[in-house]
Amino acid sequence: MLYRLSAGLARVELWCAAFLAVCITALILLNVVTRTAGNALFWVDELAIYAMVWMTFLGASSALHHRSSVSISIVSDNVPERAKPLIRKGVDVVVFAFSLAMLWFCWRWFLPLDIASSGFDVAAFQGQTFNFIYAEPTLTLGLPKYLFWLVMWLFALGATLHSTMHLLSPPGKGAQP
Repeated sequence: MLYRLSAGLARVELWCAAFLAVCITALILLNVVTRTAGNALFWVDELAIYAMVWMTFLGASSALHHRSSVSISIVSDNVPERAKPLIRKGVDVVVFAFSLAMLWFCWRWFLPLDIASSGFDVAAFQGQTFNFIYAEPTLTLGLPKYLFWLVMWLFALGATLHSTMHLLSPPGKGAQP
């Protein structure tokens, strides 16, 4: 059950990351055309950057499910076969701890209960917490930055699910490299 949930989420994350890669390409081409025509659209640069950030975080979360993240394997390549599952579980514990820390940092950064208790009044929230996350706009798009920072929550939740699946899977089960 947990494996299927993780695999389903990984497929959605990968599909979204691929879609964002296409969007980035289209935005960069639009940028080239408008700059060449002498009518640059400055918001295109910013949107392409945010799309790339989202693509990266979603792809990284999916890579955790598939165990295809960038890794240094000098130790695991040079130990006996019976030690490799122990090393893999050790890595799973570290990734799980990291993902829980990410969830905690997102909670502390976004303070969802505090913004809700202030009635979603940004000014009141800022006065109570001195946290200005919900008031900062993007430079050229004029949208609240927190909308783009929500990818941190998605990554943290996905990483937690994928690492939990690996942690609870018996050796030899789950997604393998």
